[in-house]
This record gives sequence, C-alpha cells and structure tokens, in this order.
Amino acid sequence: MSNDLVGRAAGSAQPRNFRITALIISSALFMEQLDSTVLTTALPAMAETFRVPALHMSLAMTSYLLSLAVFIPASGSLADRFGARRVFCWAIALFTIGSVMCAEANSLGFLVFARMLQGLGGAMMVPVGRLVLLRTVPKADFVSAMAWVLIPALIGPILGPPVGGLMVSYLSWRWIFYINVPIGIIGIALALIFIDDVREKTTGRFDFAGLALAGISLVCLTFGLEMAGRGVASDLTIGAIILAGFIAGLIYLQHARRHPDPILDFRLMRIPTFRLSVIAGSLSRIMAGAAPFLLPLMLQIGFGMSAFESGMITFMGAIGSMVMKAAASPILRRYGFRSTMIWNGLVATLSVAAMAAFRPDWPLWTIYAVLLIGGFFQSLQFVAYNTIAYADVPRDRMSAATSFYTTFQQLTLSLGICIASATLAATVGLAGHDHATTADFTIAILVVSAVALLAIPACMRLPLDAGADMSGHLAKPAAKPAAKPAAGPAE
Repeated sequence: MSNDLVGRAAGSAQPRNFRITALIISSALFMEQLDSTVLTTALPAMAETFRVPALHMSLAMTSYLLSLAVFIPASGSLADRFGARRVFCWAIALFTIGSVMCAEANSLGFLVFARMLQGLGGAMMVPVGRLVLLRTVPKADFVSAMAWVLIPALIGPILGPPVGGLMVSYLSWRWIFYINVPIGIIGIALALIFIDDVREKTTGRFDFAGLALAGISLVCLTFGLEMAGRGVASDLTIGAIILAGFIAGLIYLQHARRHPDPILDFRLMRIPTFRLSVIAGSLSRIMAGAAPFLLPLMLQIGFGMSAFESGMITFMGAIGSMVMKAAASPILRRYGFRSTMIWNGLVATLSVAAMAAFRPDWPLWTIYAVLLIGGFFQSLQFVAYNTIAYADVPRDRMSAATSFYTTFQQLTLSLGICIASATLAATVGLAGHDHATTADFTIAILVVSAVALLAIPACMRLPLDAGADMSGHLAKPAAKPAAKPAAGPAE
C-alpha cells in the first residue's frame, strides 16, 4: 500500500461516519480549550479562597503547560502500543478526574498537583485524537473532518471569558471545573461506541532517555518563556532556565540520531509538506496564541469593558469559524493548498493586524465585521496547515508525526503569549504608563502580526499539486463513456 494518510481498522467492513468521529474528538479539544480560558477569569477569586497573592496563581497555568510539554511527545508511541481509542479514553478520564480534584482543591499546592494531572490527560487527548482521524477517515474527507474538529477548539477560548465570568459571579469558581465532568463522561461513552481501536505494530523499545531529555528541554523552554512574558523573575534566572532548555535540546538531538525510534523524530522534517507546515504553521500560531490573549485585555483595560462584555464581542470570531466549516473543502478543491495558504494567510494576518486599529469610539458593527472575517480566514488557514502536514507522511510514521506536530503547536502558541506579554511590558515601561493603554495593545498586535507575515514566503515553497489527493485540486474529471454505436441492420 502506498503512503496513505489513512488506515482502516482491521476487520472494519465499513468506515465510520467521519463527522461523528470528528465531533467526538472535538468535544475533548473543546473541553481542554474552554477549561484553560475560563481559568483566567477565575484566578482572582481562587486566590482569595486560598489566601495567596493573585500573582502566585500563575502556577495554576504554568503547571498545566509544563505537564503538557513533558507528556505530549509520548502520546503517539503510547497510542501505537496500547491502541488509540484506549489511550484517548484514558486521556479524557484523567483530564476529568483532574478537573474534579481542581474543583475540590483547598490549597494552591493541591491545585497545582491536580492541574498537572489534567495536563497529563490533555497531552494525550489532542495528538491521539488527531491520530484517530488520520487512521480512520478517508483521505478525501480529511479536510472536512479537520474543519469539524477545529470549530469547537476555536469556540472554547472565545466562550471562556463570559462563561467564567458568569460562573464566578453567580455560582462559584469551582464550577468552572465541574462543567468538564458531563462533557468527559459523554466523550468517553461515544468514543467507546463509535471509534475503532486502531494501532500500529511496535517492535522497538520505548525511548525513556529521549522522553527525559525532551521533557527537560521543553519544560525549561516553556517555563522560561512564560516567566519572561510575565516578568516574574530576574533576567539572569530566566536566561539560565532558557539556556538549560537549549542545552538539553542539543543533547536530545544527538541522542535522537542514534535511537531507532526517538520520542521526537526530527527526520520527519525531511518531508517537504510536513516541514513547511511546521515552519509556516509555527509562525502563524505565534499570532494565533497572542490574539485571544491581547484582545480581551484591550477591551477590558483599554476600553473599560467587563469580562462578560468583552467575551460577547470576541464571540464573533467563532461565528466566522462556523461559516468556514462549509467553505473549507470547496475552497481547497478550487484553489489547492498552495494558493489558499498564500492568499488566505495574507488576509488572515491582515485581519488580525486590523484589530490594532480598534478604538472605544468604533461602532460595534465594525468590530464585529473585522472579527467575523478574521475568524473565517484564520480558521481556514489552520485547517489547511493541519491537513497538508500529513499529506506525504507514511502510515507507519503517523504516530511520530502527530506527537512532533502537536509539541511544536503547543510551544509556539505559548511563545505567542510570551511575545505579546513582553511587547506590552516593554511599551508600557518605555512610555512610563502605570498600566497598558490602547496604544500599547496596538503595538503588541502589530508585532505578532508581523511575525505571522513571515509564514507567507514559506507557503510559497509548496508545490502546486501539494495535497491534491486530499483537496481534489487538479483532479481530472472522470471520462465520459463512449457513446454506443447505433445498431445497424442485421447481416
């Protein structure tokens, strides 16, 4: 069999409805994204409960990120060894159990432990869910399936602020974690019914040394960047942590060259479509990570809105994402991945840059229009990135590819927040302001948008026919059968 994106589960007579599979996977991603954004709204109330300074509550966020950084690389290998459905269900279960423990926490230390357990589940949910799609959805349907998966993932961060604000104001901050319980239970039940337990044969040994080295590197880099963005440590301390991350990363690269099945396989970067998706996608995700962080703060601090009011405005981006669901396949079929990623990427970046011009006296409908357009084009861009990455990956390398790709996704999204935070801190400091102003947010938005523009030259290096068997672009129409000659007189 050729390098096919997808495999069918052994013994499966008919493929599952890909929309059902995609929606089950997206429910887990929605739960994770909603949880992380709702938490930011509740941090002051949680600090009051635990009787600690609000600044210390950043540990609740960084502990989750650190757990993700350590365990994401192992997700693909575990799915191959124990079955994708089994690992996916256990991941949802761990995330749900961690959510209950977070809700019951009575101290910051216990909350940090519970968040790390949540992170272990979250590290497995996203890459293993994507792996299930790759192995059970026909290649021709993968663009549509990815669109279905991404919509709840994009809605989660947008719903987070208003949902968190309502719960903290009228119930208790503990309900922001309890809400995950019914979602998790339903997700597990549906996964057991509708998802096949696909796996690949594994013959090599598990790369424990690589997991340790990659974990140390990713933890140091993620934690160092988070500290730099928040300005909670000295420059010397931050520099030492980031340097340790780079050194551990270099040692890991040497280790990976000798190991037959490394936990993060950089040999995948030899595949042109995968390499270009990683590079261009990483540059775009810096902007994607920064925008949901900057916009609510600008609306609240710069415009004086409440968390609920700003959340109701940013919700318009989700509407654009939902419209994109129906348009992704026709657009990619008509224009192909290369043209779509170049021109759509340009429009998506400019739509985010346009947010820099927002001012309190703008009519609301103009802000809605910018966010609606931006939500559409950004969502389409990431559907394209997340699909073309696997166009030429051999089936037996799918697990390694999902782990590698998701690791860099997480790292660059965090980097986007750090760049935005550092830019805000620098502009506030240089201007001598007591707090960030609208002008400071304008500069931060333009900086991350400029970084995302660098993805366009990378997309230009894609071949014209890249991913054609996924998008249907350049496909030749089926030849019409030759007309049957009229019957002549019998001889």
